Amino acid sequence: MTLVPAKATFSRVRQEKRSLMDEEMPETNAAVPDALLRKFRERRARIGVIGLGYVGLPLASAFHETGFAVTGFDTDPEKPALLAAGRSYIMDVADSEVASMAASGRFDATGDFTRLAEADAIAICVPTPLGADREPDLRFVEASARAVAATLRPKQLIVLESTTWPGTTKEIVKPILEAGGLRSGRDFFLAYAPERESPGSGERRIPRVVGADGPEALALVRILYEAVSPSVHTVSSPAAAEAAKLTENVFRAVNIALVNELKGIYAAMDVDVWEVVEAASTKPFGYMPFYPGPGWGGHCIPIDPFYLAWKARGVGLPSRFIELAGEINAEMPERVVARLAEAQAPATLAGSRVLLVGIAYKKNVDDTRESPALRLWELLAAHGAEVAYYDPHVPAIPATRAYRELAGTPCIDWSQKTLAGFDAALAVTDHAAVDWEALAAAVPLVVDTRNVYDERPRRARIVKA
Repeated sequence: MTLVPAKATFSRVRQEKRSLMDEEMPETNAAVPDALLRKFRERRARIGVIGLGYVGLPLASAFHETGFAVTGFDTDPEKPALLAAGRSYIMDVADSEVASMAASGRFDATGDFTRLAEADAIAICVPTPLGADREPDLRFVEASARAVAATLRPKQLIVLESTTWPGTTKEIVKPILEAGGLRSGRDFFLAYAPERESPGSGERRIPRVVGADGPEALALVRILYEAVSPSVHTVSSPAAAEAAKLTENVFRAVNIALVNELKGIYAAMDVDVWEVVEAASTKPFGYMPFYPGPGWGGHCIPIDPFYLAWKARGVGLPSRFIELAGEINAEMPERVVARLAEAQAPATLAGSRVLLVGIAYKKNVDDTRESPALRLWELLAAHGAEVAYYDPHVPAIPATRAYRELAGTPCIDWSQKTLAGFDAALAVTDHAAVDWEALAAAVPLVVDTRNVYDERPRRARIVKA
C-alpha cells in the first residue's frame, strides 16, 4: 500500500473536481444559446453596466476596449452627462479614455433603465454598504435587480459583481428576476463575478472568479469574462464565488489588524514595527508583509468582513477573528489622537490647529470612502482642536453618509506660510505628491502614521503613531 501525503491527496481531489466541472460545462452545451455564445466570442454583444462608479466605469471601459458595445446606467444624471462630454470623474479612468469611448459609437451612458432590454449581458456594479448596526444594506442591489426584472427578456445573462454575503445571488437576486415568470437557466442566465478593482494601481486585466446558477450560465459568463481577464477561475456556485471575494478581504482585514496590534506592542518595547516588517519580509516563504496605519479605509476592507460575520450569525456560528479584527482596526484613529495628545503635552488638543495630510483612504488615489482621516477629524474636533486638511488629489471633501457636515470643506493652499500656522500635523495618507520635507520644515510636530519619514532628513519633531 502506498501512502499519499494529505496535501497531495487534497490537490488531486481538487484537480479532479475542476476537471468534472469543466466536463459539465461544454462551450456548446445544447441548453446554452449558441447565438449568445457566438456574440460573446466574437464581441458583437451589447453589455449593460449598472452603476458607473469605481467598479462599473472601469468595467465598462474594459468591455469597450475589447470591442463590445456598452451601455452604462446610473441614477446620478451628472455621470452620463460628464461621460458624453468625454470627462471622467474617476482617477483610474482618464479623460482621454472616456473621450475615445464617447466618440466610438459603441458607448453611451443613460439614466433610462428601460434600455436594459437592449443588453445581451448586464453587470450589476452597485454599492453594498453597511447599515447603522453593521448589517448588510442591499437596497442598491435589490433596486438594480428590480430594474432588470422590469425589462428582462429571454437569452440575457445577468451578472452580479457587488460584494455581498454568500447566497445573495440565488436568495435575493434570483427571486426578483423570476417574479415575472421567466426562469433562470431556462429563459435567462444568472451569475456572480466579484469585482477585483485595485484603485490607484492602473491594473485592469486581473484574473477573475465566476460562479453561476447552472452550467449553462457558467459557460456564458466564463466566455464573456475571458474577453477582459487574463484568466477566469470557475467555481461550483454563485455562493462559492461570493465567499471567495469575502475571504480575500477578510484575510486582509485580519492581517491589517494583526500588524496594527503589533505596532502598539512593539512601540511599548521601543521596537520599530516598520523595521520589523521589513526584516520579516526577507523570508521568501511563509510570510506576507502587511503594514500598520491610522485605521482602515475604502469600500472593501472596513465593510465586507461584516457581511460574512452577519451571515455567520444567521447560521448560528461565531466569527471571532472577524469581529476582533474589526475592533482593532476601528480603534486605530483613537490611538493616533492619543499619541498626538501625548506628544503635545503639556499643551492640550483644545485650541490647537491640526493639519491632516491626506484625506483619501489610500496612497495616490482620490477616494475618501471610509477614510480613517474622517474619523480622525471627528475625534480631534471633539477634543476642541481646529482641524484642516491637505490632499493633492481631493480639492474638497465629497458628501458622505457618515460625515455630512464635512462635505464641501476645501483643501488648504500648500505654502510655507499656511503650514506654519499649524501646531501639529498628522501624516495620514502617504501620497507621493506631498512635499513631506516642506511639511517637516514648517510644522513643529508631525505625527507619522505611515512611516513617510523613515531615513529622511527633517527639522520638525517626528513622532511615529
